[in-house]
Formats: sequence, structure tokens, C-alpha cells
Amino acid sequence: MAEINHAIKGTGDVLPNDSHRWQFLEKTMLETARLYGFREIRVPVFEHTEVFSRNVGDTTDVVQKEMYTFDDKGGRSITLRPELTAGVIRSSIEHGLIYDALPQKVCYIGGCYRYEKPQAGRLREFHQFGVECIGAGNPSADAEVIALANQVLCDIGVKDISLEINSIGCPTCRKEYQKALKEYFNSHLDELCDTCKDRLERNPMRILDCKSPVCSEIAKNAPVVIDYLCDECNEHFSSVKKHLDSIGLKYTINPHIVRGLDYYTRTVFEFVSGSVGAQSTVCGGGRYDGLIGQMGGNPTPSLGFAMGIERLLLLLQNQKTELPPDKKCDIYIAPMGENASIKASMICAKLRKDGFEAQTDICGRGLKAQMKYADKIGASFSTVIGDNELETNKSVIKNMATGDTLEVSFDDISEKLFSLINESALESLTDSIYKNG
Repeated sequence: MAEINHAIKGTGDVLPNDSHRWQFLEKTMLETARLYGFREIRVPVFEHTEVFSRNVGDTTDVVQKEMYTFDDKGGRSITLRPELTAGVIRSSIEHGLIYDALPQKVCYIGGCYRYEKPQAGRLREFHQFGVECIGAGNPSADAEVIALANQVLCDIGVKDISLEINSIGCPTCRKEYQKALKEYFNSHLDELCDTCKDRLERNPMRILDCKSPVCSEIAKNAPVVIDYLCDECNEHFSSVKKHLDSIGLKYTINPHIVRGLDYYTRTVFEFVSGSVGAQSTVCGGGRYDGLIGQMGGNPTPSLGFAMGIERLLLLLQNQKTELPPDKKCDIYIAPMGENASIKASMICAKLRKDGFEAQTDICGRGLKAQMKYADKIGASFSTVIGDNELETNKSVIKNMATGDTLEVSFDDISEKLFSLINESALESLTDSIYKNG
């Protein structure tokens, strides 16, 4: 019985005291994406396993080790999504978005599932915000998507992040690079882990992304893909850098970035921070020009990025970034008796219709217990309704922070409460300005 009262390892609960932080991030992310023309898309949390095994890459850690895959009652192999890009592209093909006006700009927020060793910033159930720009092959699209990622991070309050970019070329120039990698890693064959020995013949680039300390150390001195780019890929990468320079977005070239999924081509990028421990990457993305054709649609150049919400919240916490506080209850109405309770419910209904958060007793508590509850939920104002208030159709509103009071008529309580809240907000702002000089 004890185990069922605890969340499964690698998952977590978002409690009411924390949910406003998530809501702030999600709202900011979607609003910032909208400035760039991106609209939200929502896709199923599970897909046919082939959506991921064939397109994410069967030599990746995600497919080989981390997917939650099972047979459903119809005998179909189903997988909880380990990432969202493949599902979004599947949806775009199925519903004809790739044949509509291009580029199609979509964004999303959703849960993903990977069987990994849980640690700070890495969970088995995690949530991502991401975008996909479908049908744009110009280098300016790369720069725009990177700029969007940067603005999202800035808008939610992330500090001290750096942008790293690379190009991993196209299938044409990658052939020569694969040969160079095979030659290099063959000279270290006995030292590689069993998984990387298998990758050596099938996809040696995946060795560069291996989490094994031994393989990672060997990979540090491996040939870098940027030295093997064809003229067309070199020109594309050069243009991306010019566009980033033109908008003043600073970057460094990291020739070791390959990203963990096989569908990437040409531009790849990461935003990194030293404030989240070992999980330094807070956003990653790139171009995947071959994915739509690989999934059965017309070949369509595309690119995107994703960022983990839990990791960003951890980063903001470590950087001591203050997010907007949760909005508290505007007013608590404490009734004394059955008739007063009915009146309080009527007033709450009117206040809620006017946009206020109003609460009243629904537990049958005494006045002292009610006022203690009002204090615990952080109510800005309170009022008590008893026989006298019912008779006069008036009550006294109390500012819970200052103790100031004001008698108001029930008929114009919304108008008076609006004024009181604005006055209180102005006083708080003035105090803050005074304290900060």
C-alpha cells in the first residue's frame, strides 16, 4: 500500500503552490512564439512505434534504450512519445499541412517519456515546449528559429546562457565524414562499449553522442563533421552565421554538437547554461530536411527546437530568478448563519462574474476558523456577513495586510473592491520603488 501513495520513480507532481510557475512559462512561451507566427498544435501522447523507431533512428539511445513501448489490446506496438517532432510531422502529413501555404509554423507544449536514470533536470516523464517550422529551407529560417528560442529564454527570465551552433552536413557530404569516423573509431575498437561497437558499422556518428565516459573521452579527438562539409552545406552554414550576426545574436561554433536524434541535417544548435549541473543543455534543435520525405510526404525542408520545462524551472531556481507571484484570493466572505451563507454565495457569484477570485465558507466553520483560513489562503480582503449586515445590506471590507476598513453596500461591492485592489497595488508598487531607491 505504501508504494501506491508515491509517484513512480522519475515522475513528479505539480502542486497548487507551484502550478502558477508552470503557467507563467507556458503562457510566455506560447505568446512569444505567436510573435513569430507560430500557432499551437496538439498531438497524441502515444503513436505507432514505427513513428519513432524508423524516424528518430534505430541506433540512437532513445530508440535502443529509452522508449516506453508496449502492445495494446489489438496487438499493435505502441510507444509513449519520447519527443514531439516525429508526431507533429506525422500529423502534418496526415492532415495535409505540408501541402498548404508554406511555411507552416507550429508550436506545442506536452509530456514526453524516456526510461533514463532520474537526476536533476532529467526525468522519465518530462515536459517540452517546442516549435517546428515546416517548408522553409532558407538559412534565414534557421536564424529566425534560433532567435525565437533565444527570445523565449530571455522572456521567461533565464540569464547567462550561451548559444552554440554547428553544421552536420547533408547525406552527400556525410558519406566522407562517416568513412573518417570509422577509421578513427576502428583504432579504438577494443575500448568502445558494446552499443558503440554495433553503431560503428551502422551509424558511427551516434558514438559521438554516447553517454559512456570512456566512449565520450575517445570521441573528443574524433574528426569533426564541419571539416567535411560540401560546398552547398558550407554556404548554407555561412549564411546562417551572417543572419545571426545581423540580428546581434552571439554564438560560438561547437564542432562536437551532433544532437541525439538521427533526423537532423545541416544546422544544429544548443543553448547551454552552467546553472543546471550536468544537464547543461536547456534548449536544442536544428534542421531536418529529410524527415518528411522519409515519413512518406513530399520532401520538405524543416527545422525546429525543443526545451524542457522542468529543466528550465530548475535553472531559474538555481539562478534565483523571481517569477511573478501566484495571484491570491481577492476577497473572503465569512458568513455567520444559514441566511448569511446564502447571501455570501450570491455575492461570490456576482464577484466571480465580474472577474474577482471570491471565496466563502463551504465547510460550516465558525468565524474564528474562517478568518484563520482566509489568512492561510492569502486573501487580500475579507468581510463578515451576519444578521446586522443582512438587515442593512452593507458590510465592512477589511484589508488583511493593513487592517484598514471600509463600509460598502452589497449593491456596489464589485466597484468598491476594484478600487481597493488598485489602491493596494499602487501602494505596494510605491513601497517597492522606495525600498529599491
